[in-house]
Amino acid sequence: MALINFREGHPVLWRSRSNFFSCFLILTTILVLSKQACAQDSPSGWAEKFDLVLQHTRPLEHARGNRLPLYLWPAIDPGPLKDEEAEVLVRELNDRGIALFGAWKKNDRESSLNQALTVALAQQKLNLRVNINAISHLYSFYNGDKATAHIDDNGNRFFDDSFGRKQDMGCPFAIDFRKKQIREELEYFLDRYRSEGLEVDFIFADWEVDGPLEVNSAFASSKKCVRCRKHLEKDFDFETFQKTMRDMRSYLQHYAFSQPVLERFPNALVGNYGVYPHDGFRYWYDYFEQFQEPHPYVTDQRAKYRKWYQDFPATGFTYAMPVAYTWGRIFHWYDFEPTDYRWFYNMLKVASNAGMSTPHQVPVITWVHWNTIHFPNEPDPEIVQFSKENYQELLWHMLFRGTDTFAMWCMESEYAQEVSLVQEVYAQAQQYGDFLDHGVPITFELPKEPGVVISGLMYKDRILVRRTDFGKDRQPVTVLAGTTTIEVPSKVGNQVIHLNE
Repeated sequence: MALINFREGHPVLWRSRSNFFSCFLILTTILVLSKQACAQDSPSGWAEKFDLVLQHTRPLEHARGNRLPLYLWPAIDPGPLKDEEAEVLVRELNDRGIALFGAWKKNDRESSLNQALTVALAQQKLNLRVNINAISHLYSFYNGDKATAHIDDNGNRFFDDSFGRKQDMGCPFAIDFRKKQIREELEYFLDRYRSEGLEVDFIFADWEVDGPLEVNSAFASSKKCVRCRKHLEKDFDFETFQKTMRDMRSYLQHYAFSQPVLERFPNALVGNYGVYPHDGFRYWYDYFEQFQEPHPYVTDQRAKYRKWYQDFPATGFTYAMPVAYTWGRIFHWYDFEPTDYRWFYNMLKVASNAGMSTPHQVPVITWVHWNTIHFPNEPDPEIVQFSKENYQELLWHMLFRGTDTFAMWCMESEYAQEVSLVQEVYAQAQQYGDFLDHGVPITFELPKEPGVVISGLMYKDRILVRRTDFGKDRQPVTVLAGTTTIEVPSKVGNQVIHLNE
């Protein structure tokens, strides 16, 4: 189904406003295209952003089997749809390997639920996964209630405002009473799906700036809080604080999110942005995070990789969600030339970390983004944008290092570029289905200086390899793949190496 978007302009043969014949041709062209669009029965019920997604992606040429689809930010919440509109949209997106999300909104309970149910019924009819955006449901444990505030030595209540003016972060030992209401709100939606005979196959949250956290001024605030000192002991250190915060955070995610989902839908994939197994360090900072000296770290040029707690196991989550974004600060962390390697190095480091640390049976769904994220500062003229070509190289290497599929976030103005770049790689990758389904990564190594980067998946007696060269050397290189050594020549794109030849 071709979709024509007249908001983006239309074909014009001549532009002379003084020429009647030109105007006639323009009007005729518009009428012809309009009739063509109508003849193709293009549904108009869904949100405008879905037309853009469909226009900037292509149907898959290779079947994706049971592999996970793409999870794209603009493919969330199509709005109120008729049954037939939902079915068409679900099918069109699925043909491109893209999942459609229903959005549960606890502050718009019945309306959002009914809209999501329409999508879910279409997905079930087409034997596809039912996908849910449950972002609103974990917010907010810190809801502004004075009972959630810290208490200083004089009995005054106070909040930590270092996470943003609109978020009053309080005492982590004062929010237990909030957990039941948070859980019950989610259970209402889950029970409606179950009563309708529907499954919940994939559900995600984006729970970041809320609940127990150890970053920014949280440690300093808790040091001033009599309740925190009572529970953590008077002279608690940062690592004790981090462990306690992460344990509490995992408990709340388990109690209010993964447990109620999995009790009703045992096979569901459930997870949260930024929560994943790792090697003990975190190689990125979220938009609201600033480095604080008490936090232990290791350096890599000017980068400070923070010591991180293993919080994934206690959450009960059934997939991992690392975050590999082009945060603006990354550019100044390293001195690499070409500058593309600054982005490539850090983002692949994040993905490799998750890939090698996550059990093979647990899916890794990596958040990606191409346009530079300058927040919280104005655009920095010194920053050189990551090239499209090497961004797509990065995506390939992620797939060959344990990432099962991508989740993509971006701003509305970036939809067209972002969806096109990630879907193009995803679509091409489906031709390697056996490797994606059964292959084992051969390496997680990453050069400390721009040079040859190799990633690969071994399946039986074959290895699917990708080599990207950031240096000038184009000579073949040897790589240890399992218990054998292979030679990888410099070649554009993917290559399959047969071990028995």
